[in-house]
Amino acid sequence: MKIICIARNYSQHAAEMGAPQYERGSQQALSPSFFLKPDSALLVGGKPFFYPEFSNRIEHEIELVVRIDRVGKSIEERFAHKYYSSVTLGIDFTARDLQSEAKSKGLPWTLSKGFDGSAVLGDFVPLAELGGNVQDLDFALLRNGETVQSGNTSQMLCSVDRMISYLSDFMLLRTGDLIYTGTPSGVGPVAIGDTLEGELCGRKLLHCKVK
Repeated sequence: MKIICIARNYSQHAAEMGAPQYERGSQQALSPSFFLKPDSALLVGGKPFFYPEFSNRIEHEIELVVRIDRVGKSIEERFAHKYYSSVTLGIDFTARDLQSEAKSKGLPWTLSKGFDGSAVLGDFVPLAELGGNVQDLDFALLRNGETVQSGNTSQMLCSVDRMISYLSDFMLLRTGDLIYTGTPSGVGPVAIGDTLEGELCGRKLLHCKVK
């Protein structure tokens, strides 16, 4: 199983990170940057997230997550919708201090993204129950009951179907692979004692306590 994460897929998040902003439909948007997390990063079933000792700034990034249903390679975009049928929300926890240090040295920032427990995963729901349009879903992250991130998947620079097609040109997609599709603006730090909840179209699908 692969955990594939799309970077900078919402323009306002790119802006808040001081990263280049691309227009929807541009070549940069249609060829998104991505990175991988190991399967040991997965945190499921409402298990708590234990704040790691190696970082002083862990930040939340709420994302729509798509689960691949069948094996595919070099998938045409017009057929990509046949490769998934359920979605959920996930949190891409990021050790922002480690990431900033790596960036300043021109080094990969795998450590800041791939540590154990850094990929929180909520409960999956059939896309059909949400109206069937993966590009029109409201989602939000609540921290201690307060909304800190919100967005709609229509704001993605690269659509789900396009990213599946693009990724499958480089790597075989297998049943069970997860695609974290990018985060909207509002990322911020978490602290021990925080409760994080993810809502997708009004449904609470994710719950995580920081310890």
